[in-house]
Amino acid sequence: MEYGYIRVSSKDQCEDRQMDALTKAGIPEDHIFTDKQSGKDFDRVQYVKMIRTLKRNDVLYIKSIDRLGRNYEAIIDEWNAITKKIGADIVVLDMPLLDTRKGKDLMGTFIADLVLQILSFVAETERRNIKQRQAEGIAAAKARGVKFGRPPMELPEGFNEVIQMIERGQITQLEGAKRLNMPMSTMRYRWKGR
Repeated sequence: MEYGYIRVSSKDQCEDRQMDALTKAGIPEDHIFTDKQSGKDFDRVQYVKMIRTLKRNDVLYIKSIDRLGRNYEAIIDEWNAITKKIGADIVVLDMPLLDTRKGKDLMGTFIADLVLQILSFVAETERRNIKQRQAEGIAAAKARGVKFGRPPMELPEGFNEVIQMIERGQITQLEGAKRLNMPMSTMRYRWKGR
């Protein structure tokens, strides 16, 4: 049997390019597993389902090695689990050298393993670079005064008076939260921050 695997990093990314490549390779859509999740590890619902589906002599198609994952050692481990433990083949459409159906001799295996290691390294390096660029962008934005997250809720009318009553022991925190029509955790948080 032939299967395909698609991964995009977030829910708003589109998997059409990968789907087109896999269907052009002859993979039926009902044999294609899709995850919308980071490639930092392999704890993905559809990936796990696909691994359980794969049997000896099946073929797994992926568009590019970084769609499999972004962690160098984990990619190598998963590749070996699929090709050696399960006994399935892998075809990376963007890299014809990574087709385990071909070159099963010593030289072919050596070349495929070498290319796999290089591409896996590149995938992890890119993931690290993305995280670093993201952190630098956030730091630069914060330095410019950009605020992240939701803007704080305006305090309800009479907030300070209710808090003073709680502090004087005139009412309980629960009663104060009810009077302010706020969850108690929010009231406590805003109380500490005033």
